[in-house]
Amino acid sequence: MASHGPQPPVLVAGGGIGGLAAALALARQGQAVQVIEQASRLGEIGAGIQLGPNAFAAFDALGVGPAARARAVYTDEMVMHDALDETVVGRIPTREPFRARFGNPYAVIHRADVHRCLLEGVQATDRIRVATSACVASVEEDAQGVTAVDTHGRRWRGVALIGADGVRSAVRQQYVGDEARVSGHVVYRAVVDRADFPADLRWNAASIWVGPDCHLVHYPLRGGEQYNVVVTFHSRQREEWGVREGSREEVQGYFQGICPRARQLIELPRDWKRWATADREPIARWTFGRVTLLGDAAHPTLQYLAQGACMALEDAVTLGEALRVHGGDFTSAFAHYERSRLARTARVVLSAREMGRLFHAKGVERLVRNDLWKGRTPERFYDAMEWLYGWRVQGCLDDGACEGMRHG
Repeated sequence: MASHGPQPPVLVAGGGIGGLAAALALARQGQAVQVIEQASRLGEIGAGIQLGPNAFAAFDALGVGPAARARAVYTDEMVMHDALDETVVGRIPTREPFRARFGNPYAVIHRADVHRCLLEGVQATDRIRVATSACVASVEEDAQGVTAVDTHGRRWRGVALIGADGVRSAVRQQYVGDEARVSGHVVYRAVVDRADFPADLRWNAASIWVGPDCHLVHYPLRGGEQYNVVVTFHSRQREEWGVREGSREEVQGYFQGICPRARQLIELPRDWKRWATADREPIARWTFGRVTLLGDAAHPTLQYLAQGACMALEDAVTLGEALRVHGGDFTSAFAHYERSRLARTARVVLSAREMGRLFHAKGVERLVRNDLWKGRTPERFYDAMEWLYGWRVQGCLDDGACEGMRHG
């Protein structure tokens, strides 16, 4: 099924941000690609996401940098306030000195706009085909390639397979079989029109209000015509990993004691989406011969570093570079890709957990948090962020063999 000539295509399970980015990276190395997506149409749910400079480096490598830049909103700063007394905990400028340091901006964007940029790139090449209403259920591997079997029993033949099928990855379940780590933290997300957003919070900033066992986030989207609103709290009930419609009453019950200025945020949305969040323990292996994992399927993370989509984009670029270096030898390329990504993505997963603890500090820990960054210069903040935002295509492979997909 789904043939691209004499050699079968590379199969990509999942048509989200990671899957489309992987397809673009493979196509730029001359590969034919078949994307297999379970939804009936391609698209993304969710609201806003934050993009570090590392994401823009990946966009450029995938050939969609101009499209992403045109749809992003460029913030002047990242700012953290204490949600109890409104004091500024930390302020990180993201204007020209930040861009000069990291070579790219910090920005915010609607998740659907990221997906649209990648989809436009996919549609601009004849090397990538996309099948919808098809969900990969299992994978069979042999010496010549792989066969993906979907939930309808259809068989898709490929030379290799990328499992980019998200946090509930069927490919990961088959090869790894580990359990999710449910955090007990609940996230409510919504998008609010500018006219309905408080005038005294219309900052051109990625803003966070941190409180005991909770926090609130807001930033502009789509040219400032909308605002992303995110609230997070530690649930009092036993949570199961998943997404459902939210309840205004539940949100309001978790933010007692929050200052009135921040509390405005939870009164705004008419409709909330509710995420009970989870991650997984980092694993030492996610490549199995001609099958590998990518993005949330490989290293699902909590949201506290705002790096989930960024890591998927980096994965895709690194995978493409590994394939280039190994001349189309998928087994060697996949092993090299995994080796290059394991420690970095594990650091993101573990650091996100610790950042969540920092955000939600209470009692004496809250006082310590509020003292951490007093008097810190922008340059010192940038130094601390170098490991995360300083990622470049050149050097993305663990042996430094990467010259950059911009030449591909």
